[in-house]
Amino acid sequence: MSFYNSLSGLKNAQTDLNVIAHNIANAETAGFKKSRVDFGDIVAGSAFTNPKLTQGIGSTVESITQNFSIGPIEQTGSALDLAITGDGFFTTVNADTDKRLFTRNGSFTTDENGFIHDGSMNRLQLFAPGADPLVDPPVDAQIPLVNGGGAGFAGLAIDVDGTVTATYDDGSNDIIGTVALASFVSPSGLQQVGSSNWSATGLSGTPTYGQPTFGAFGQLLSGALERSNVDIAEELVSLITAQRYFQANAKAIDTATQISQTIINLRS
Repeated sequence: MSFYNSLSGLKNAQTDLNVIAHNIANAETAGFKKSRVDFGDIVAGSAFTNPKLTQGIGSTVESITQNFSIGPIEQTGSALDLAITGDGFFTTVNADTDKRLFTRNGSFTTDENGFIHDGSMNRLQLFAPGADPLVDPPVDAQIPLVNGGGAGFAGLAIDVDGTVTATYDDGSNDIIGTVALASFVSPSGLQQVGSSNWSATGLSGTPTYGQPTFGAFGQLLSGALERSNVDIAEELVSLITAQRYFQANAKAIDTATQISQTIINLRS
């Protein structure tokens, strides 16, 4: 039995090492959220087993939990770099699949049609001017390249409350809409889909939409990005701990092997 107990420990240690390595690899990924592995022990017995004689039969991975604490904010100076000071998520929609995604990575840009999107061409979602966030769904963020007077687009500004204002060559300003933020009852239930994006699941619950500065959504900081919340020093300590965990289980297997070999070699 000791072989299988230690084998489960080896597998768990490998999972822990994989998660830590993933965290370290994404220490410079904007909007990335670190994860940790939660373990649990396994026991076997019945109603007739003396609780004082119950033996454990190893351990298992109970969950890999995401940590959504806010990462450090870096000033960039670009108007379309956005950081959230609260618990909200940016909402984006893939133009090809209409899949709705959620992210903390506020690195956005515009295309030739005026759509605001991320590096994977997922379009940022806004509330149209005058829309009610509790009733009206968010729409694609698109900047008119020419205003009603025929003047060309000149620049963009985004306020702390999410108001997106376009400036034109004739000096006029037009409000395009308000950045839509989403929140979840259980963010740890969100499914990671890569590129600092998540999708909603039954564990996370459905998204609740709102505007920046309301409730726990947080304000927007234009010209800034939220960096990864990975602490390299903390991860390196965890890496050493996981390595010792792996070595200890490997040693237990080695010891059990030596004991078995000694029994096999017994002479009467």
